[in-house]
Amino acid sequence: MDFSRGRPGDEEGGPGPGLPGGLLWEQIEPPSHHFSPEERALLYEEALYTILHRLGQPEPNHVKEASELLRYLQEAFHMGPEEHQQLLQKVQKLEKPIFCLKATVKQAKGILGKDVSGFSDPYCLLGIEQGVGAPGGSPGSRHRQKAVVRHTIPEEQTHRTQVITQTLNPVWEETFILEFEDISNSSFHLDMWDLDTVESVRQKLGELTDLHGLRRIFKEARKDKGQDDFLGNVVLRLQDLRCQEDQWYPLEPCTETYPDRGQCHLQFQLIHKRRATAASRSQPSYTVHLHLLQQLVSHEVTQHQAGSTSWDGSLSPQAATILFLHATQKDLSDFHQSMAQWLAYSRLYQSLEFPSSCLLHPITSIEYQWIQGRLKAEQQEELAASFRNLLAYGLSLIRRFRSVFPLSVPDSPARLQSLLRVLVQMCKMKAFRELCPDSAPLPRLVTEALRTGTVEWFHLKQQHHQPMVQGMLQAGKALLSLVQDIIGDLHQCQRTWNKIFQNALKVNLFSMAFLELQWLVAKRVQDHTAAVAGSPVSPEVGESLFQLYVSLKELCQLGPVPAERDGVLALDGFHRWFQPAVPSWLQKTYSVALARVQRAVQMDELVPLGELTKHSTSAVDLSTCFAQISHTARQLDWPDPEEAFMITVKFVEDTCRLALVYCSLIKARARELSAGQKDQGQAANMLCVVVNDMEQLRLVIGKLPTQLAWEALEQRVGAVLEQGQLQNTLYAQLQGALAGLGHEIRTGVRTLAEQLEVGIAKHIQKLVSVKESVLPEDAILPLMKFLEVKLCYMNTNLVQENFNSLLTLLWTHTLTVLVEVAASQRSCPLASSRLKIALQNLEICFYAEGCGLPPEALHTATFQALQKDLELQAASSRELIQKYFCSRIQQQAAAASEELGAVTVKVSYRASEQKLRVELLSASSLLPLDSNAWCLLSRAGRTELASCSRCWTMTRWGLMTWKGRPFCHYAQCRA
Repeated sequence: MDFSRGRPGDEEGGPGPGLPGGLLWEQIEPPSHHFSPEERALLYEEALYTILHRLGQPEPNHVKEASELLRYLQEAFHMGPEEHQQLLQKVQKLEKPIFCLKATVKQAKGILGKDVSGFSDPYCLLGIEQGVGAPGGSPGSRHRQKAVVRHTIPEEQTHRTQVITQTLNPVWEETFILEFEDISNSSFHLDMWDLDTVESVRQKLGELTDLHGLRRIFKEARKDKGQDDFLGNVVLRLQDLRCQEDQWYPLEPCTETYPDRGQCHLQFQLIHKRRATAASRSQPSYTVHLHLLQQLVSHEVTQHQAGSTSWDGSLSPQAATILFLHATQKDLSDFHQSMAQWLAYSRLYQSLEFPSSCLLHPITSIEYQWIQGRLKAEQQEELAASFRNLLAYGLSLIRRFRSVFPLSVPDSPARLQSLLRVLVQMCKMKAFRELCPDSAPLPRLVTEALRTGTVEWFHLKQQHHQPMVQGMLQAGKALLSLVQDIIGDLHQCQRTWNKIFQNALKVNLFSMAFLELQWLVAKRVQDHTAAVAGSPVSPEVGESLFQLYVSLKELCQLGPVPAERDGVLALDGFHRWFQPAVPSWLQKTYSVALARVQRAVQMDELVPLGELTKHSTSAVDLSTCFAQISHTARQLDWPDPEEAFMITVKFVEDTCRLALVYCSLIKARARELSAGQKDQGQAANMLCVVVNDMEQLRLVIGKLPTQLAWEALEQRVGAVLEQGQLQNTLYAQLQGALAGLGHEIRTGVRTLAEQLEVGIAKHIQKLVSVKESVLPEDAILPLMKFLEVKLCYMNTNLVQENFNSLLTLLWTHTLTVLVEVAASQRSCPLASSRLKIALQNLEICFYAEGCGLPPEALHTATFQALQKDLELQAASSRELIQKYFCSRIQQQAAAASEELGAVTVKVSYRASEQKLRVELLSASSLLPLDSNAWCLLSRAGRTELASCSRCWTMTRWGLMTWKGRPFCHYAQCRA
């Protein structure tokens, strides 16, 4: 694959994709949140003025004491005591603001119906009565009277709402600004009236609906024309109000006639007019509040950082109190407060560390209240700039998310997720779409930022792993470390980061990162392998290449399967770049394994590892060594089928060769350790361990087809190799190795068996030579004790397979010795009886209640013949005759009836004369041939036949001898 052509961003330091608004990544600088000394002094003066001219009752969670607020301001602005006192005295000398009550008459419900129709035409009169009542007194304590506003408040200070006709639940939504001088002796008054219009009696009768309406007509007739009806009033002391109030107030009556007159919904806000501070005179209220908010939030964040904690977005009671008072006194709308909060937080977020979730609330508030016409042109530009700056800053964080949000910090995924949520919400805002119409879609911007950041991260990692000394080995190690870092990064993207970007923006970070990184890696790996191919490969360089090959395999396995790819990957077919190094890898694998086997055997003392583990340390090391070879084969997993088959053949060949080398080495080690041993038992122990080690090796070798995945290999090479080639090659190698191991094991077991066979033969010979006075059961005790000791020893030191093989050899040998001794002792019934009992006990011993040889292995033809022979030799004459006649009776009972009948003959053979004597005794069931239904049987008497072979043919029964004498045998011949 050709990598000569570069890709965008591949060159180190190359510029990546641009940012919204034409900004480059290098141009992003977080705006400063610090003010000049002059700006800070003006802002401090504004804050002091707000505290000194505080109005209304404090909110439940706000700070009451002004001294506490002043101390907080001094800390937040980093003011020294002297500077603080100077500015405080300066502010105290400033002219007071004009205090105002911003009252909004929203609506009323359940008012009285004064008209004939049962409804009213309500309107409100409101104003502030000043200079009445003492502090702590109640305006409600004065005598109830009508027309309080009309009679006590000057007309120019009285305000009137519109008239809402024919209703009992009027809605006004009218706001009035009411000025006052001293909050302590001022009270708010609202009177609600029913407008009375001059109507004729005919009109009123037309509106009549019930008797109450008729009563109202008579009442109207008694009062003056055009006089309005009083519906109720609300009287409140200003000093009892909080800075902001929003609630329903009951309408108070002037008499007890109608005590329940309904409720009126009022909103109040205590504000300032004509503030004397320089900031208020020179800057818009919104801007001043923005700067104050920025200063206090900056202080809150730095205070938490100093205490090694993270700011959670909640203001302290002092900061919340000051900001609330300032916004209320300046009469800032909720929209402008949200906009100021957004601008302050978005600026501070770019320079201070605090959760991005703090930006969600102002975003939501702006979106909910957004009306573009409410902002001036400069405010729109300021808001648009904040959107662009935060988007650019957020994209720069996303571009560097690997270092900005490291997984070593537990809350990093949550922080990145919060940032993405803020950017998504911001880009969805109507304000953003209207003020930043040229901005590209956020998913595209994030994708470009991630792609650029991935390339930059790759180059940083490459520089980090750049070796100090230039050389093939150092370059290979550096490239290997780089690939391993890339694999680790892709794992993190797959497990953690991809889910976050996918859920927030439908951006597949993992696929994008994999495609970029595999291209960058492929180019560098191909260059490195091409450089190595031009010179001899040293073992160290070969090992580095192998580790690099394995890492690239792991990297490719992370990518999409070929069916899901859009095109060819740069790493496709990368194994061909390493093909020249494969022979050195295989040779090193064998060399390392051989050295490990030699070292393991040299250190082996041929002692079992434990009661349950009967092989020695070298067998364990050898198993580990073979497992490492299998692991290397699985790591290699060569993609080309034909070459993969040849590599597997080499692995199997090396493994089988190592097995045979191990057998030679372990036997030599046993001879070496036994050479200085005088105790033959110790030598036997070592031989048992050697046999067990070989048996363990055979088990390990037998697992090669599974460990090297021969079935999968056979499926891969099916279309390349000839039919049966894999069986003829791999399985032939394996069977040859197993056969060699089996021969070595049998040789060892044969050696152990030979050591025991001498003792068995000796005890059997002693068995028949014991005095006649000794009972047979006592005579066989030495033999049984000898076998018990030796077989228990072998069972303890041999694995089950080898112990069974030993038992088979010993049983065969024991039967052979018994047959020989039985043949030599035919003339001695006592010896035969002892041998018979010995055979019975040996059968029980070798069976060992199912733990020894199975019955089919014990009951061989030799055993059965010997058992039958010993039973006959040990029996008395009476027992033999009884056995004979019982056998004859069974034969006759089993004989089936014949069509022509049967005759009984007596046959005896005379060996000295070599003649067979046949005597006809009787006949039965013969067919009648005469007319009287009887037949005549001609008896020729005694007949002697000279031909023995003819005799055997005629009689079909063999000659049985007993103790060397001819034995008479009866036969029933079918006619």
